[in-house]
Amino acid sequence: MDHKFIHPIETRYRTEMANVFTEEKKLENWLKVEAALAEVHAELGNIPQKAADEIKKKANLEYVKLRRVKEIDKEIHHDLMAMVKGLAEQCEDDAGKYVHLGATSYDIEDTATALQLKEALNYIYESLLDLLKILLKITEQKKNLICIGRTHGQHAIPTTYGMRFGIWTYEISRHLDRVLEIRNRISFGKMSGAVGTMASFDDKGILIQKNLMDKLDLNPVLIANQVIQRDRHAEVIFITSLIGQTLAKIARENRILQRNEISEIFEPFKKTQVGSSTMPHKRNPHKAERICSLARILKSNLIVALDNIILEDERDITNSASERVIFAENFIFLDYMIKQLIQNLKGMEFNRKKIEENLNLTKGACLTEKVMVQLVKRGIGRQEGHEILRQASIKARKEDLYMKDILIENQQIKQKFSKNELDDLFDPHKYIGKAVEQVDNLIIFLKSKYSI
Repeated sequence: MDHKFIHPIETRYRTEMANVFTEEKKLENWLKVEAALAEVHAELGNIPQKAADEIKKKANLEYVKLRRVKEIDKEIHHDLMAMVKGLAEQCEDDAGKYVHLGATSYDIEDTATALQLKEALNYIYESLLDLLKILLKITEQKKNLICIGRTHGQHAIPTTYGMRFGIWTYEISRHLDRVLEIRNRISFGKMSGAVGTMASFDDKGILIQKNLMDKLDLNPVLIANQVIQRDRHAEVIFITSLIGQTLAKIARENRILQRNEISEIFEPFKKTQVGSSTMPHKRNPHKAERICSLARILKSNLIVALDNIILEDERDITNSASERVIFAENFIFLDYMIKQLIQNLKGMEFNRKKIEENLNLTKGACLTEKVMVQLVKRGIGRQEGHEILRQASIKARKEDLYMKDILIENQQIKQKFSKNELDDLFDPHKYIGKAVEQVDNLIIFLKSKYSI
């Protein structure tokens, strides 16, 4: 009977990242650690060099087949030991008896997991860097595109799309820094035997662990019990969750700005694409919604990772089953989300007409801060000026009038400003402060940092 997929991670949301988490890749990493262990044993005179050479030769998927390991696992109900038996039976002469010498299961498992998560973080780093580049490109292209800024969902004062995208770009840059930091902390393996005392390695335990990690380009833990402590792994899941929340933030803002009432930007929509099964006119931002939806899974898996820190005594395996799920889910989903957002950004449409219309939607009310500052410069107290403008805003809103037309009738305002001066004050394109300069500084910084 052919295998029928259940989890959409295997189909709809699968990316190349999945190759890091396949059963074959996991087995390959286990075998890689076993080969390195045999090499170190031989170098220290613990086993014959010929035996180590044979183990190294056979410790790969060409000889140790996943199918066979699964057959053994069905019999003994221990997947790691099934690998050990599968490797040992492939070794000629008596080399098989030296496989896994002195090690406990999680010496292999945790060290292999370090290799896996290190590779996954490297992959995410490159995906994030691609995202940063497209965000930076839009930031530069739109640095002079003035739009209304919103706080609490209400029109505030003008800003620029360069500022909006620049803020997201800078945040992705911080995530790139975090990925490198966390990659360093997860790149630790162990080879210390049951409960971590290294008793099975006589007096060579610390040297065996160090030499083995050198071969695998990992760091040796200074101390562990039977497992590497799960604060490291929880931090890995945390960074995937944190990045996911940033992606969801960008996607959510894109969704908001695509509302019919706003209509400033739109995610790409193919000519043959269907928005709704019953409403032909719909252009739903479903790709952005998908990003927001998957982000919820990433952050929910963080709770599992935090619970996995709490293991009993020198170890239990309450972390084991859940880690088979959360590592693959978080990394594959995250990579999919990054790629989806990149696709959205590359095809994003900007409706300049609507952007300008929204900028002037409040008929000048979004520039009252600017007027208030100028009133103070011309002798009217800040609080008094604030009240004048507050009352004028209420009147403008109730009577659907332009702020400028109301203020020009105010005796205090008349004394301080001419009509031409008010016209200039109420030009929204002239109230963006250092928005462009901040964006330029960011562009210079990031292009230098990432050699773009």
